[in-house]
Amino acid sequence: MLKKRSFSLSGHRTSVALEAEFWAVLDGEAKAAGKSLAAYVADIDRKRGVRPLASALRLTALAAVSQRN
Repeated sequence: MLKKRSFSLSGHRTSVALEAEFWAVLDGEAKAAGKSLAAYVADIDRKRGVRPLASALRLTALAAVSQRN
């Protein structure tokens, strides 16, 4: 099931819907980086290029999990 979260990115409100498991990983990574989830997502947003934000967030979460294993 998708869980939607809203953020202000580059002065605009946007909503992203991801599976709860991806949000759990992203929350943990943000906490480990000493950032709020909003700040962590904003960092990913700035670096994502033309990739959709939801895809960039999923790939970031997958990379984090892969690095742990």
